[in-house]
Amino acid sequence: MVFDGGRTARLMVIPPLFEEANKLRHTLVEVMRRLDVAGIDGVLPDLPGCNESLAPLAEQTLDGWRTAARAAAEHFHATAVLTVRGGALLRPAGLPGWDYAPQDGGEVLRSMVRARLIASKEAGAQETREDIEALGCTQGATLAGWQIGPHMFAALKAAELPPREDGVALIDQEAVGGRPPWLRAEPDYDPAQADAIAAIIAVAMRQAE
Repeated sequence: MVFDGGRTARLMVIPPLFEEANKLRHTLVEVMRRLDVAGIDGVLPDLPGCNESLAPLAEQTLDGWRTAARAAAEHFHATAVLTVRGGALLRPAGLPGWDYAPQDGGEVLRSMVRARLIASKEAGAQETREDIEALGCTQGATLAGWQIGPHMFAALKAAELPPREDGVALIDQEAVGGRPPWLRAEPDYDPAQADAIAAIIAVAMRQAE
């Protein structure tokens, strides 16, 4: 998704990882739409293996996604970056911007492993968190319908958030308001939340020009 008017202010959005990307995509597109009206270009790239990418998801690695994020920022000539949830793990160094409710890799996996445990219990299967993690690190695992390879699984399990550099600010849910969109059962969209995120970004990017 791209809003490109050839303008000076250019924001790249790195979405949450896996299922949360689906839940927040509508909200993030609406944030970009509002920023476009405010004179700020935006791009929401697809990570390799996701959405319209033809690359197999099970073959992707965390380092590969980081490389893809850097390449996308350079290609789009991004002047700032917004990361959302686990997307903060992919934030390119040297770009100002925002981390919205960032998660480390262990937190990304925990919520997906929990969902698999619930589904397994409902199906009458017996497996533990330890079983899933051991399988994930050696053979890969399917979590919430996402095929995560062993290299990605192991890297996520150990991944810490990158240091928040000068010029990178935290957006917490209190500033956005409402129920966290990643906690909703189905993808949904709250215009007030899109307004709040876009306003935070637009004011700061205009001041930086």
